[in-house]
Amino acid sequence: MSDKQKFAFDKVNFILLAIGMAIVIIGFLLMTGPTSSETLFEPDIFSVRRIKVAPVVCLFGFISMIYAVLRKPKTQKIEE
Repeated sequence: MSDKQKFAFDKVNFILLAIGMAIVIIGFLLMTGPTSSETLFEPDIFSVRRIKVAPVVCLFGFISMIYAVLRKPKTQKIEE
C-alpha cells in the first residue's frame, strides 16, 4: 500500500480547505468596525457591509470548507 492511499485528503483538499478558511477570515474582518458606547452612538454598526455582505462571505467560506472536507480524492491505478 502506497503512502498516498493512507491519507483521506489529497493536496487539492488541503488547498480548498485553506481557501475556505481564508474566505471565512475575510468575512470576519468585514464585520469589524467602530463600536457604539453609552455616550456615542455609531450608526456604522448597521451598515450593509457588516449586516449583509460579511455574513454571506462567511457562509460561502464555510460551505467551501465543507466541500473541501467531503470531496473525495481521485484514485490512481497502481501498476505492479
